Amino acid sequence: MNHNQTTANFDTIIKALNNHEVIAYPTEAVFGLGCDPDSEQAVMALLDLKQRPWEKGLILIADNYDQVKPYIDDSRLTDEQREAMFASWPGPVTWVIPAKPATPKWLTGRFDSLAVRVTDHPVVKALCQSYGKPVVSTSANLSGLEPCRTTDEVNAQFNGRIPVVDGLVGGRKNPSEIRDALTGQLYRQG
Repeated sequence: MNHNQTTANFDTIIKALNNHEVIAYPTEAVFGLGCDPDSEQAVMALLDLKQRPWEKGLILIADNYDQVKPYIDDSRLTDEQREAMFASWPGPVTWVIPAKPATPKWLTGRFDSLAVRVTDHPVVKALCQSYGKPVVSTSANLSGLEPCRTTDEVNAQFNGRIPVVDGLVGGRKNPSEIRDALTGQLYRQG
């Protein structure tokens, strides 16, 4: 498949995800790199492409909470903790939640938790709806470079090697806020 095009349609993107490939797509603030979270091959290719250590763990981005439930231990959350999460979703807040024991280490890294976000970005919502599950979400940039904010920047940094969902990033200046679902602790200001 030739990815030297600037954008790819959803059929091409879904096919790439099913083939364990890395894709790029617009999010609330920057373009994200993503892949099938259940494919170790795809996640390792993403980590290699981004030059990111697996120990850091990754974020899953989803259309709705049910899409992330197979990966997290929802039973560890109180009603109040769940309400705090739901009050920020859909939107640009990522929550770190205890992971199920079966959740792959290629997603959680050195942690026993997983970062998840239910997005309100229409392109990502449509992508996750079409794919039927969440996708990995990490900023689209090579280590040490600024995150990409346009399709052209993605193609320039990655030499047109990955399919890109065309679209505009949301109006946010900073990547998503990250909070601990159990403690409410702020890990990254949004």
